[in-house]
Amino acid sequence: MKLAIALTASAVLLSGLVLAQTATKGTQQGPAAQHQPGVSAQPATPPGKDASPAPTVEKSDPAKDAAIRRLMDITQTNKMGDNIVAAIGNQVQQVMSRAIQPERLPKFMDAFHEKFTASAPSGAVADAVVPIYARHFSTDDIQGLIQFYQSPLGQRVVKTMPQVTQESESAGIQLDQKAAINVLRGMQDEYPELKQMLPPENGAPGTNPEPSPAPGPALGPKPSPAPPPPQK
Repeated sequence: MKLAIALTASAVLLSGLVLAQTATKGTQQGPAAQHQPGVSAQPATPPGKDASPAPTVEKSDPAKDAAIRRLMDITQTNKMGDNIVAAIGNQVQQVMSRAIQPERLPKFMDAFHEKFTASAPSGAVADAVVPIYARHFSTDDIQGLIQFYQSPLGQRVVKTMPQVTQESESAGIQLDQKAAINVLRGMQDEYPELKQMLPPENGAPGTNPEPSPAPGPALGPKPSPAPPPPQK
């Protein structure tokens, strides 16, 4: 169960691609409508013909597919499959490192990677992504994107955007978490159980702020005693 939960986050990365590649199934026809008295019956659908038209299947354009793969190469999208495989492998290793003896882990991971790469080659992800690009972008769009990403600015975008995205997501998560905690604090009167669950308002989560120590005597050299008065 823990392994399945750990793999869920990595599997989500693939779910969109899998769903995009799933062929659309024909809709099932509902039950035939009963004939109402006084109303002329509708002619039945002739045998061998569907009530709904068959979906149009777009033919693959080899030139466009080649341009898309060129764009994926420039933007490093073609590494998506390798990244997903690596992420899932790391998740498996983290979970299994707590489930089996350490001396057995390397042999297990070698066997897993061999079977996993055979079952899910990284190139299959790129093959699944190409028709997605083809559906959303025209050939002229692809050529324009290639021209942009080949430019110095485009290459800078490719190298910088992952860090920009990560920092943006982190900032957004922190902002939303703070807002959620403030909202929950405002609901404490109606739901008193929240008081035991929320972090203190003026301290780190799960800790109580320690009182500041009282100021002690000033440190430094002791003052010299005053000289005795002169003898008369």
